[in-house]
Parts: sequence; structure tokens; C-alpha cells
Amino acid sequence: MITKSELDSLVLKYENKDFIKDDPVQFIHRFKNKKDVELAGFIASLLAYGSRVQFIKKLDDLFINIAHNEPLNFILNFEPELIGDFNYRFGKPVDFISIFKILKELYRTTDGLEELFNYGHQQGKMFETVVDYFYARADKSVGQGFYHMIPNPRNNGAMKRMCMYLRWMVRKSSVDVGIWKFMKPSELYIPLDVHVGRISRQMGLLTRKANDFKAVEELTDKLREFCPDDPVKYDFAMFGYGVNHK
Repeated sequence: MITKSELDSLVLKYENKDFIKDDPVQFIHRFKNKKDVELAGFIASLLAYGSRVQFIKKLDDLFINIAHNEPLNFILNFEPELIGDFNYRFGKPVDFISIFKILKELYRTTDGLEELFNYGHQQGKMFETVVDYFYARADKSVGQGFYHMIPNPRNNGAMKRMCMYLRWMVRKSSVDVGIWKFMKPSELYIPLDVHVGRISRQMGLLTRKANDFKAVEELTDKLREFCPDDPVKYDFAMFGYGVNHK
């Protein structure tokens, strides 16, 4: 099994600003206003699957050409015609329209995503609370793309993109912005994808073969042994190492 000192050396190598430009975390670093940052992060996390080159290109198009680098203003004043035929893989225009309409209601009636996640955290069912909010308000016409971008945690999936989003919002580092204070970094779960799953098994940190939420819990618990206060600090290190050592 890999040692703590070996993992810590990977953190020093991979968790730095040089890697932001190739990661979806880059989109939260484009903005200063807190609500712009959290909205940019949430939207970026929805599309963070498949080819990194392709979804970063799509997100560039969305933020620059459609939202005009004003995520909060875009959401508060959203109308379906603003996105035209914008789509990405499973996500069709109707799916994005529904998500943006729900975000519009959220930000016009509450303090936004932080309040929603905080409420779920207080209930002890954060993922379920957030997902149920979106499911209850989804247009009847949404398809597979909507439910792929906002998956149901009750299906025991890894919830990789939501775990990643929380890492961005809660941790404070050279990569993560740490603007949400209602929970501690020690409570975060590792964002588990095929790269992190493969490399963590090779490192002897994960025995479960499926990349599901039980694997997320097993790997996070193991990483807590190395760093109880901040177990997911190893995420960027393992992901970067996994991508570069296929």
C-alpha cells in the first residue's frame, strides 16, 4: 500500500495552480462574486463527464457566448430562447432549460445553492435534499440528460460530480475556493471516477471493485486515516497521477 508520505508528495506535485487550466475547476476561478462562483461551479460540474476537452469547450461556449461571463445575471434573467440549441451529449436543450429555470426560481426566492445545500446538510441528507428539489420542479419533457446531470443518490451511484462540486466550495487551497462554511472539509467525500478508482486500487487504498457510493465511503475512510481533517486533499493528486499514468 502507498504510504502517507508518498501520497503527500503527490499532493505537492498535482494540487497547484498549473493544473487549474486543464480542469473544470477553472470556471470557478473566473469570477469574484460569491454567487457567480457557486453558480459557475454547479453548472460546470453538471457537464463534467466524457472528454475533458469537449466539456471544457462546451462550458466555454456557455459561459462566454451565452451567459456573457455573468452567471448570476444569466440565471436571474433566464429565458429558454437564450440558449438556442445548446446541448452536450445526453443533455438536450430541454434538459438545460429545465435546470436553468429551477436555478432561476432558487435564486429569486432563496439565498441560492448554498442555502439549499446547507439545509440538506442540516437534515443529514444533503444529496437527497438537493436532488429532490430539482426533481420536484423538473419539466415533464426532460429526458435522460437531466437525470444524468443530476443523478439520484438513492441509486447508490458515486455522485462524483456533486462530491467534486462540494470539494470546490468547501475546501480552501490553491485549487479549491472554500467559500462555503456550513460544513467542514473533514465531512467531504472523495469524487470517484474511473481514473481515481483505478489508481486507488493500484495503490492498495480501495478493495471494492464497483465504482459506487460504497466504494466512495471505503476510499474516503482510508484517506481519513492519512488526513482526518482533510481527506479529499488527495483527490487532485490521485486524479492527476491516474490521468498521466494510464
